[in-house]
Amino acid sequence: MPVPPDTVLAQLGWRYATKKFDPTKKIAADLWAKLEQAPVLSPSSYGIQPWKFVVVTDPDVRTRLHEVSYKQPQILDASHLVVFAAKNPPTPADIDTYVARTAEVRGTTVEALEGFKQMMLGSLSRMDAAQAHRWAARQTYIALGVFLSAAAMMGVDACPMEGFQPDKYDEILGLKTKGLGAVVIATAGYRSADDKNASNAKVRFAVDDVVMRV
Repeated sequence: MPVPPDTVLAQLGWRYATKKFDPTKKIAADLWAKLEQAPVLSPSSYGIQPWKFVVVTDPDVRTRLHEVSYKQPQILDASHLVVFAAKNPPTPADIDTYVARTAEVRGTTVEALEGFKQMMLGSLSRMDAAQAHRWAARQTYIALGVFLSAAAMMGVDACPMEGFQPDKYDEILGLKTKGLGAVVIATAGYRSADDKNASNAKVRFAVDDVVMRV
């Protein structure tokens, strides 16, 4: 059943970029198991899903990442840290994997999807490695948006963050050897009772100032 529109808007109004998490409050395992499925369901160009979502809960790893995240407290205090990593760059092998998965899920053959495969390969061939990574990164931001919205629907606080050193994240998490590059991160958990940002009015332009109707 659809979620009532007023509920969706209320939860989106409730969420904010949480700056101070309560380190004593953890997201229940069963709730997290649902929430981490949200970015997996995100749309992407061709449906190719050129990403991985690295969920970091290990305290030692979080401490190392904290040092290369300008020591922002969310890295340590939030219940979960998710690193949104994009293929760096996407390759023809990634397309082969996606086509095989499509055939498996839809009960068809790889051969029947040859035209679709060639279309994707053609698009990829028109980009150099840097362009392909930037393209994958844009797809990854879509997944971030879905994750943040899903967290709000589930009553979980979250904070999208670009204040970190991607190359250091790649090194600490071993992403480069996996053909990945960290793009953006999000912390998730529950807001601290004394986070002054929680009581600030949400500042957004009026709908008519933002929405153009043609």
